[in-house]
Formats: sequence, structure tokens, C-alpha cells
Amino acid sequence: MGDVWSMVHAERAALIEALGGVDAERWEEQSLCGEWTVHDVVAHLIDSARTTRLGFVVDLARARFDFDRLNARGVARERGASPQETLERLRRVVSRTSTPPAPLDSRLVEEVVHGEDIRRPLGLTRAYPQEAVVRSLRLQVRTPASFGGAKELAAGVRLTAVDAEMSIGDGPEVRGSALSLLLSLSGRRVALDDLDGPGVAALAAT
Repeated sequence: MGDVWSMVHAERAALIEALGGVDAERWEEQSLCGEWTVHDVVAHLIDSARTTRLGFVVDLARARFDFDRLNARGVARERGASPQETLERLRRVVSRTSTPPAPLDSRLVEEVVHGEDIRRPLGLTRAYPQEAVVRSLRLQVRTPASFGGAKELAAGVRLTAVDAEMSIGDGPEVRGSALSLLLSLSGRRVALDDLDGPGVAALAAT
């Protein structure tokens, strides 16, 4: 458990460092995450870091069990009046270990996938620790879509991470970096261009 939190904290710290040199106007650029801007995604990460198991249940009930409404309220709550204010809020939660009622590795998925939602539109890159990406990928493959995973999407293909000596599943092969596989399974279609193999068409068709 401790090793997961150390990786989560490292990702938060790395994102803070990366965003420190980004001009304020660029925070309003479109992220890879739906209609959210870069600023919105940072606010979501703060909200996620503050969320407790009990708090999640209470807030979900108040949102009438609508996850989109729940997330939108969290973004509105944690988004500061300026990027600087929001970044300071992220600094304050960098070492938190609270979590909603979900597998602990879901905290890695949040940090890595949303980290790329932010970095790619801004032209920023990060060499993520391989373990963080692999653990995130393994969780997404075994988690149903109804819980934010990609179990159904990954069914029927063989995912091969060429940089991690890892293969998961059976069927037409999809090859690429563990990060590109993770992003593709997490609905970031831009990462499909980084993959190859006969199974890519199946992922692209969904």
C-alpha cells in the first residue's frame, strides 16, 4: 500500500513542477478529458485527492447518483480564481492518502491518465515510472466500464506492452507502449495512433 501512495505523491509533485512554468492563458486549453480544460482537470485531481470513502458516498447521494454531476461539482469547488490559486491548492494535497471506495491502484490511474490529459495539449512530456503505468493498465483491463475501467473494451484482443514485456488477454494483438495502451483503454483516442497490430481496428471501432 505504501508503495502505491509514494508513486501517487511523486506524480502529484511532478505535475506541480511541470505546471509551474505554464502561462496562465494556457490553462484554458482543451484537455484530452471530454469538455474539460486543463484547469478543470487540475481541479478534478485536487477534488479526487481530498475525497474520502464516506465523503464520496455522501456527495454521490447529493448528486442523485449522477457521476458526471458529482465530478462537475467537485471541479467547481476546487477550481481557484486563477491558475496560481489552483496550483497552490494542488500543493496542499500532494501528500494526502484519502481515497474514494475504489481499488488503491485507481489513484495511479487518476494521476497518470489525467496527467497526460493535461500534459499532451500543453506539449509537456513525462517519463512515468514503469510500475505506475503497468499497475494502472492492469487495473483498467480488469475493471468494468461502469466503474471507469475498460474490461469490455479489452475483451477479445491481446494487449502487448513493448516497453514492459507484458501481454494481457487473447485475440488479435495490439502493440504499443504501456502508456499508449493505458490511454487508449481510458478513452483517449489520440493514443490509438501510437499503437499497431491487427487488434487496433477493434479498439478504434468502439
